[in-house]
Amino acid sequence: MIDGALPYLRCPVCRQPLERVDRALRCPLRHSFDMAKQGYADLTAGRMPHVGDTAEMIADRDAFLTAGHYDFIADALAAAANSGFVVDAGVGTGHYLARVLDDDSIGLGLDVSKPALRRAARAHPRAAAVLTDLWRPLPLADGVADVILNVFAPRNGPEFHRILSPGGRLLVVTPEPDHLRELVGAHDMIQVDPDKAARVQESLGEHFEPVEARPLRRDLTLGAAETRTLIGMTPSAHHARDIDAAPAVVTASVLLTAYRRV
Repeated sequence: MIDGALPYLRCPVCRQPLERVDRALRCPLRHSFDMAKQGYADLTAGRMPHVGDTAEMIADRDAFLTAGHYDFIADALAAAANSGFVVDAGVGTGHYLARVLDDDSIGLGLDVSKPALRRAARAHPRAAAVLTDLWRPLPLADGVADVILNVFAPRNGPEFHRILSPGGRLLVVTPEPDHLRELVGAHDMIQVDPDKAARVQESLGEHFEPVEARPLRRDLTLGAAETRTLIGMTPSAHHARDIDAAPAVVTASVLLTAYRRV
């Protein structure tokens, strides 16, 4: 529902507040932005160089997450999050955002993928969804987010710092080096960068410091269809030679790091 997030949104052209007029969002300078019939708002203000995850990838992700395989990640995020205004940067289907919201929270999911936002807009009655490029200035006012979620998604350190409140938390989930190791070699999946931790810190730069890091690990027992779905929801869906997968026990290994502004 866009109305709950509307006080925090800003025009991507002039940074003025927005109001909803029928199926559009408009600012005092008359810049106007359409709302899709599926419920998300388009605040891109121009062409984007990429379109994000495909409809097939999003369908696979929805099936895999709905089955509960990554509930251990969602539970850890919910335990670490504050109440208030929660921004999910790279929201995907909205699964994690919906799990984090409590009775006092409003959510906003940001993504560049239209198929993702069609699902995210329906993920929770108090969550809105906005089409935007995470690499560009975000269409949000300064210091409004009590929590920023960033799960397997790009990180825009300067913009995260700008929109996060002084006492807010940035919660980042990244894959560990052995994440999905059983599938990497068997299906030509993209390996986790061994310098991932250093690249994450570099992307956040001088804007954030870690306050807590929690490894999360599970052995997932997957059927053949679930294994195919897991591969299909990742960037490796574009590269895997063989999606005719067999049942497997797969290591899911990630790091949840909480950051504060500096």
